[in-house]
Amino acid sequence: MTSETTGKMGLPSLTLFSVCAVLVVDGLTASASIGPSSITWWMITMVLFVIPYGLISSELGTTYPGEGGIYDWVKKAFGFKWAVRTTWFYWINVGLWMPAVYIMFAGMFAEMFFPDMHLWWQIAICIGLTWLTIWICNISVDAGVWVTNLGALFKVTVILVLGVGGYWYSSQHGVANEFTLNSMMPSLDSGLGFLPVIIFNLMGFELIACMGSEIKDPRQDIPKSILISAAIVTGLYISGTLGILLALPVEEIGLVAGIVSTLKTLFGDSEFGHFMVYGVGSLALLTFIANMTTWTMGASRAAMEAAQAGELPGFVAREHPVYKTPIGANTITGTVSTVVILLYGLTTGESDELFWSIFAFSSCIFLLPYLFMFPAYFKLRVSDPDRERPYKVPGSTRIQAFLSVLCFLFIAQAVLLFIFPDIGHGTVDWGYSIPVALGITITVGIGEWVLSTATKRMHSASV
Repeated sequence: MTSETTGKMGLPSLTLFSVCAVLVVDGLTASASIGPSSITWWMITMVLFVIPYGLISSELGTTYPGEGGIYDWVKKAFGFKWAVRTTWFYWINVGLWMPAVYIMFAGMFAEMFFPDMHLWWQIAICIGLTWLTIWICNISVDAGVWVTNLGALFKVTVILVLGVGGYWYSSQHGVANEFTLNSMMPSLDSGLGFLPVIIFNLMGFELIACMGSEIKDPRQDIPKSILISAAIVTGLYISGTLGILLALPVEEIGLVAGIVSTLKTLFGDSEFGHFMVYGVGSLALLTFIANMTTWTMGASRAAMEAAQAGELPGFVAREHPVYKTPIGANTITGTVSTVVILLYGLTTGESDELFWSIFAFSSCIFLLPYLFMFPAYFKLRVSDPDRERPYKVPGSTRIQAFLSVLCFLFIAQAVLLFIFPDIGHGTVDWGYSIPVALGITITVGIGEWVLSTATKRMHSASV
């Protein structure tokens, strides 16, 4: 692994990039919907999942550098077929997740500025934001880095305001929810369906490995940035979730407009209150754009590398002749997002329900690559023991196996609960679960078709 400092991203930029990728303001309301026990779940997840996940990502990112990231790791461990599947899920989920994020953006924007905004104006905002994101990711890496750095700072600001504001509000008006030992104990209560959001909200620490040659000193900076950002992100999530729970009763927390409702509760109807609601709310909206920019940059680069190796369709490999950005992959991401947004506009139902259905579906696709990543880590430890590892997770082979299985199980339960949120109670809402499962099945089927065509291309090239 090279230690040359030819890239543009040092430790501060990498840390902000990771914070921006992992810290998502739009997931706070869902985690707060679990209730006071969500604080305990955050802490459990930090110890049992985030720490091992961060250590594993640090070792993989420094031992096997390259812009393919998770795609490279799975390919080295299990071959190109599983690598193609991994890249497909890792990349296409951004186009499926983007609609949920921008649907929430439009809902919050309408709640703050135009309460009577027609649905199709909200749809137009979502599509416009989609292509603004693609444009930012196409013009240059520098532009994307600036957006992600600002986005990270905005996210920290918004969550700190929610956290500190919640403490202040509760000191003046009392606590909105009961915080007792019993209420904070982890349980399979009505919030079970939102538990996978905690896992989802903590994914993405490996994304910086996709920036490859843009990193000044990957050997030193990747492990440091991952561990620093993991501590920052988890602390901020707990603070923001607690702030919402201190101000709003659980039953009043809306998935789409919950942040705006919290800000209105915290700051009231005074002139200063309006300023804070509009100011902090606007920062929250900007974080949505920054978050999608971060993920589009990383995932599209991984897809471009796979396409250039012949493992995804050729048009995905298109690269900007000047900026070297993955314009082919970015364009497809924007097109997929636009189609899903239009389909959303043609459906009927409550905005919270529609947001959650799209969010759950895209989140499952997003999590699938990690079911391959953690086994790949252990496989590479066993099959490639002599490889130089600038950063190495401490412990014996048994400990590495335990960490891999533990992280795998965290991801598996999150996928299961996204599809069947009530399964812990012994019931299944088929009206919800069938569309989500069908969307996942269709996406997996398209991925298998992509794999089949890639296999044929590689076979033809070798003849």
